[in-house]
Amino acid sequence: HFYLGFFIIPFCRCPEQVESLRSQHMSESCSVSYKNTGPLHISHGYKARLVDINGIEYLDTRNNVAHCGHGHPEILRAITHQVNQLNTNTRYLHPHASLLAKKLSDLLPGSLDKVFFVNSGSEANDLALRLARAYSMQQSKQTTPNSNGTSQNKKKRKDHVITIDHAYHGHTLATLDVSPYKHRQGKEIENCPDYVRRVPCPDVYRGAHSINRTEQQQSGDKESNSEMKQQHCKNEIEAAKQYASYVELECEKITSQGDLVSAFLMEGGMSVAGVIMPPKSYIRRCVNAVRKAGGVYIADEVQTGFGRLGKCMWAFQYSTGNDGDANDADVIPDIVTVGKPFGNGMPLAAVVTTPRIASAFESLGVEYFNTFAGSPVCAAAGLSMLHTLSSERLQENAIDVGDYMIELFRELQSRSEWIGDIRGSGLFLGVELVRDRDTLDPATKETSFVCSVMKEKYKVLTSVDGPHENVIVVKPPMVFSREDAALFVSCFEKALMEDLPLAKDHLRDLDKTPT
Repeated sequence: HFYLGFFIIPFCRCPEQVESLRSQHMSESCSVSYKNTGPLHISHGYKARLVDINGIEYLDTRNNVAHCGHGHPEILRAITHQVNQLNTNTRYLHPHASLLAKKLSDLLPGSLDKVFFVNSGSEANDLALRLARAYSMQQSKQTTPNSNGTSQNKKKRKDHVITIDHAYHGHTLATLDVSPYKHRQGKEIENCPDYVRRVPCPDVYRGAHSINRTEQQQSGDKESNSEMKQQHCKNEIEAAKQYASYVELECEKITSQGDLVSAFLMEGGMSVAGVIMPPKSYIRRCVNAVRKAGGVYIADEVQTGFGRLGKCMWAFQYSTGNDGDANDADVIPDIVTVGKPFGNGMPLAAVVTTPRIASAFESLGVEYFNTFAGSPVCAAAGLSMLHTLSSERLQENAIDVGDYMIELFRELQSRSEWIGDIRGSGLFLGVELVRDRDTLDPATKETSFVCSVMKEKYKVLTSVDGPHENVIVVKPPMVFSREDAALFVSCFEKALMEDLPLAKDHLRDLDKTPT
């Protein structure tokens, strides 16, 4: 039986019963993690551990939603206290929402101090695109004088959004349009619509403008965009110039047609693309071109915000340093979206923008109201999460544990040819597995096998991403410790070095491991 507080209902304890009910009453499009090896029936969690109904504990290296750890007592107390008092919408004044808006804007640079609360990252990015469109509409309303001295509107110009290949920004119609990652899945959306311009992913490992790659390696990458000219780069700065040139070119094409660039939308650390960290100065070069064309820069921090990279609070700050070839100023986004970790598991997300862009949106005369967004309970969770993040120095922990984990992975890489690349920062890391370090042949089935063995044999949960599905993505709760990191890499080594060689003959029959 399962106690709900006011009555008791019979509850299926058997995972097979739960799975059967789910399959009968929920769509198959709602995926289940580890379905190929037996879905997990999780009952509770604490810190970086999840526990199933049989009491088996799993080390969690993949849930970046529980930012401060599963079941954090302070956050639970804040939520419980507020539930007992009130939970309503933001049309009523409440100190939690107002204070949370201030604390969030205080964490951001420049004049990013106008906050819109939403429920999810998808909603945040959807609203960000609306804000960018409103600002673009205002920009396009330029007037020219008539012969009688009055003014007339010019012909309305079409606005465009520039997005990155392999990016994912949400599941609403608008965000799906700008999520090329989803365009390669199924038949719902097979390509970007006309108003969306897709540019190459700034991958410095296997992309067209990779660093220190041979001609053999470049020609062996079948995923390269046919429009890209393969060109070896000596360093990050050169790669940044090459990749940014595609954004610059799209801006030129759009403006030459008399249209406007509405927005450039990008994650500072691309998660589903396989932990892609743009080369130094790439973002700044792209944003300069976009703003020159009349557009705004939307920084998607849904996956990577709130100190996950350790070295900075926000991922957009990670790769914007000066390269000696432009001004020293860091790039400040026009719009920032946050989500997943904001409420430590509660549905809380936000869009933060400047007064100028907020004013353009307000001038359209459309009320923005979101029933559950920024509710007192969710706002209490957000306030407590931010307090915990600071008081427990979790950003500092991210860089300490992350650097330690990279050291462990690099030592393993020196003994294993399977590991092609290790990248990322803090507690946002990617380990790319390849069959051949020269050709970079992606070890797709092998990566799926390792992920499954980690869960089944070693009780470690991790995830697989990247266009070739060969990148182990590490983004655990921020309380992840050095001991957790050592255990994780030790189990990963056993799966890679001991279990994988024994399974090579069976890999052809292995199903994909959905994570």
